[in-house]
Amino acid sequence: MPAAYSLDALKADVAKGAIDTVLVAFPDMQGRLIGKRFQAEFFLEGAIEETHGCDYLLANDIDMEPVPGYEAANWGKGYGDFVMRPDPATLMKAAWLEGTAIILADVVDHHHEPVPHSPRAILRAQLARLEKMGFTANFASELEFYLFDEGFRSAWDKGYRNLTTAGYYIEDYHIFQTTKEEGVMRAIRTQLQASGIPVENSKGEWGPGQEEINVRYADALTMADRHVVLKNAVKEIAHLQGKAVTFMSKWDYGLAGSSSHIHMSLAQKGKNAFHDPKADLGMSELMKHYMAGLLTYAHDLTYFLAPYINSYKRFQVGTFAPTKAIWSRDNRTAGFRVCGEETKGVRVECRIGGADLNPYLAFAALIAAGIRGIEDKLPLEPAFSGDAYLGKKLREVPKTLRGAIEALRKSKMLREALGEGVVRHYLHTAEWEQFEYDRRVTDWELKRGFERS
Repeated sequence: MPAAYSLDALKADVAKGAIDTVLVAFPDMQGRLIGKRFQAEFFLEGAIEETHGCDYLLANDIDMEPVPGYEAANWGKGYGDFVMRPDPATLMKAAWLEGTAIILADVVDHHHEPVPHSPRAILRAQLARLEKMGFTANFASELEFYLFDEGFRSAWDKGYRNLTTAGYYIEDYHIFQTTKEEGVMRAIRTQLQASGIPVENSKGEWGPGQEEINVRYADALTMADRHVVLKNAVKEIAHLQGKAVTFMSKWDYGLAGSSSHIHMSLAQKGKNAFHDPKADLGMSELMKHYMAGLLTYAHDLTYFLAPYINSYKRFQVGTFAPTKAIWSRDNRTAGFRVCGEETKGVRVECRIGGADLNPYLAFAALIAAGIRGIEDKLPLEPAFSGDAYLGKKLREVPKTLRGAIEALRKSKMLREALGEGVVRHYLHTAEWEQFEYDRRVTDWELKRGFERS
């Protein structure tokens, strides 16, 4: 997909003083933007080709602490550098920051080979597999978050407890309440749009002060890039207005969790390969095999949809967060929902993921499962009808991080699709998260997750 902002346009803006700073960033294991701020003239002189960063940046926990035990980066290897290679296709203005542009980078080694456990490389590898099959992937991720009428520092000083949400009653689709929050939400929509991220809408969600932002679907890599820039922008725009936000899956156990629903379809020669106008619900055989892969390997990939202890607190009956990894037609109680049925826009929505997921990892794992379903021509089980929360003997979403870790450890499919080293790397990340939680008090979970997820 072409860049929202060209290098020639950047050069012109730098020459006339409209842009003085270029952010070079890459997504880390948690899906956060990590990188450097360059004086724009120097970026154009040399950093446009490459810059460097410490390899511990892909071997840290959510608190940015180096984690012992990684094969790829450790004290024994001296925590050396890797290369950050800017991708010109991702260049955009950061319209919410004065005089600033942003460009995302691929993480490569000193021979310019991809660092295999870097999130962008993981997704690229699965997209390359699809390309060999003659397909591309279209994705859209919806993000939910809570908005607070106080800043990040105030929240920190209060231990992230007794915070004032921007609303005080249920506001799902509620226009009057969202008007009260429009100062922040309008800035988010307009500044993202001005930066080259096509925004569709924002809306109130179920929880008091809970928001949802939706952007136009795109190819999977572009969508993942938009997701991480959007998430970072939301935090910064809120901060600039003296507000705070959190993307924790379950900020408050008594309130609705925040999700990242993922819509996906495959395309061939520019047309939706999931659509067959003559088939039931408009679902092609390809779509059925893909969905069968998602269901068959739902347990294997859950860690990449729910990466923290807190993620599993979201899976509660009657909260619109799924507890069953089954599929249904336009049914929000199911883990996988068919949307746009019988139209050219038919697609599958994964409702399992929380707002704390890393989109590159989540998209890659979902694609890997779908590819296996296609390769093995897996048959699609019958659609579930009714309230999946009450369904008996249905495939359940793992209830704990421990359960997801065990499923990932046993996953032959993901080891083959992502690579043994990649799975070991993220398995170690998951096991460390569980270990750290087990040895600390619950307050630690809230303090570390609020603004870092």
